[in-house]
Amino acid sequence: MSAVSELSKTTGVCAACAAVGVARASYYRSLQPPKPATTRPSPPRALKADERQAVLDVLHCERFVDMAPAQIWATLLDEQTYLCSPRTMYRILRNANELRERRNQLRHPAYQKPELLAQAPNQVWSWDITKLRGPVKWTYFYLYVILDIFSRYVVGWMVAPKESASLASHLINESCEKQLTLPGQLTLHADRGSSMKSKTVALLLADLGVTKSHSRPYVSDDNPFSESQFRTLKYRPDFPQRFGSLQDARSMCRDFF
Repeated sequence: MSAVSELSKTTGVCAACAAVGVARASYYRSLQPPKPATTRPSPPRALKADERQAVLDVLHCERFVDMAPAQIWATLLDEQTYLCSPRTMYRILRNANELRERRNQLRHPAYQKPELLAQAPNQVWSWDITKLRGPVKWTYFYLYVILDIFSRYVVGWMVAPKESASLASHLINESCEKQLTLPGQLTLHADRGSSMKSKTVALLLADLGVTKSHSRPYVSDDNPFSESQFRTLKYRPDFPQRFGSLQDARSMCRDFF
């Protein structure tokens, strides 16, 4: 606003505001002295400090410790006792920093976002499984794809009639043999599907010396490389709505890859 004040001395306020790009109302508002902070007066019907403490003691008692304020209010009302409204109970709990889940519940740990960084081929692979629609409703074929995130080269793929950890293990083992990966060289990333977290796959990766990596729970964008590749496949103009057979799906994917 100081630039507007300097320009307004020679060009006027309208021209200065237009030159600087400031609304005139904002400029005039900045010239007004700040209003003193005011505190809201306490309503005459507000509870006194000792009354609020009495309500808080009732909420803390062993009888009501696992109940919501609305339940406590209804229970006391059945006993011909009225302390305050449920909204006032919530307000008292908020002022005491107790407006949260008061029961002892399981807390999920904070998972760290996986960092996928590859500076050469065969350092980090990403794999996933997607469904391909079959000839009739509720029938699917399953496409397994292993992708090298450095070059986006598909190191292994397979179309199967079902999702299976043993089939996934076979594909991973075959891809590692084909690419001649060494123990400790490769990191394999996947989401948290049943096949990805299976013991069969975990034991195979341990035998091959492959480091496994998983997406965070309930996070959809921690495996973007495989998801992007599936979108590229399924949004092609020649991608069919349904496949007539397993052979048709394999033939189409063979041409694509």
